Parts: sequence; C-alpha cells; structure tokens
Amino acid sequence: MKTRITELLGIEYPVVQGAMARIADGGLAGAVSEAGGLGIIACGGARPEWIRDQVARARALTSKPIGMNVMLMDPRADEVAELVVELGVEVVTTGAGSPANYMKAWKEAGVKVVPVVASSALAARMERLGADAVVAEGTEAGGHIGELTTMALIPAVCEKVSIPVIGAGGIVDGRGMLAAFALGAEGVQCGTRFLTVEECGVHEAWKEKVLAAKDSDTIVTGRGTGHPVRGLKNKFARECRK
Repeated sequence: MKTRITELLGIEYPVVQGAMARIADGGLAGAVSEAGGLGIIACGGARPEWIRDQVARARALTSKPIGMNVMLMDPRADEVAELVVELGVEVVTTGAGSPANYMKAWKEAGVKVVPVVASSALAARMERLGADAVVAEGTEAGGHIGELTTMALIPAVCEKVSIPVIGAGGIVDGRGMLAAFALGAEGVQCGTRFLTVEECGVHEAWKEKVLAAKDSDTIVTGRGTGHPVRGLKNKFARECRK
C-alpha cells in the first residue's frame, strides 16, 4: 500500500507506532519497523545513555527506518534533539511544544520531522516551520490528549495543510484506518494497540486489562493542571481526577 506517508518515511505500510513514554523502547520500535511500519522510540524523560542503547537495539533488529520522539517540555529536550542528529535516525516526532529551535539542524541532517498536533491551527504552524507531515491526534488517544475528537480533527487538519496527515486517536484496526483515510489521512498512528503485542515489554497483567477493557473503561485525569491524560479507570485514576 503506497501513500505519501509510505514514500516520505520509506516504509511499506502507512502505520506508525506511537511513542509511549517508558514503553516504546528499541525492542518494540525495531520490531515494528522490521514488520514494515515505522517504529518510534519514546525519549521523554529518558537519559541520553538509555536513548543510545535503545537506538542501537532497534538497529540490531532492522535496517529499515526508525524514529525518535522528542517531548519538547522535557528538561533534556535540547540534548535529545542533538541525539536525533548524532544517532542518525530517519524520523523524529515531537509533542508538547514547538520544534522551531531544532528544525534547521534536523532538516540539514535529512531527518523527516513529524510533529503531533491537536488543532488545525497548530498543524498549519508546523507546516510553515517546515514539517514534513503531521500527526493529527484526537482526544480518544491514550496518554496526553487534546480536546477535539479524531473524527473532527483529521478533516479539519487535512483542509488546512498540504503536507501529509497521519491520523491518530482510538485507531486499533483496519476499520479505524479506513475511517481515517476516508477523512483525508494518508497514514495512521497507533499507540495502545502496540502496547498489547508480544514485543512490548509491559507486564502481561496490564496487557490483559487493556484487551479486556470496554468502551467506557477509560478516564481522563489532569484537566485541572492543563495536561489531561487518558488511561484505564481504576481507584488511583479516580482519586487523581478529584
């Protein structure tokens, strides 16, 4: 299957593995890339030595393109941004801020830059900065979220930019991928779906909880802080919501 996303990123399938902090390591990213998608190593909160180890781990699993995610509000963002160039990854995704300070260095190194956005206005701003594509991530996504739903966000972003759009948020199978493509996306990003695979190192009990979850089994915490997060409902999450 060929789209502008597969051609841009040098992948076989227009499927990107989401950068899940402390979950998306080199083992998972390397396996996804080797299977034909794009694996992303989540670098938020990670030490440089860990990042180097995980990129090496992914490279040992595949010769295909891999990516790193830079969480821009990370105190180590400057250092991680430099590692993107030093380690020679093919793609960088960004979130929680603007990558403006790093765009020149990344583009000069030939890195494809794909920011995650939660609004059409932010998508347009990223295109003006020189982004190669954007991930339009709706509020159905796990982890840190925006306010707009995936179904509303994807077409709004597609109408605002000329660069390729990757749809994300609640997409777990072919039906979701088809819906995203019908709305104008040319690729999809999946996070939670990859959390459940054999190559992901999270505990089996957590994978089982995710797989058994119903549509009403998630909860959003942190709205009062300005950094809402979607996760599974449990006693701890309910307490955090108060």
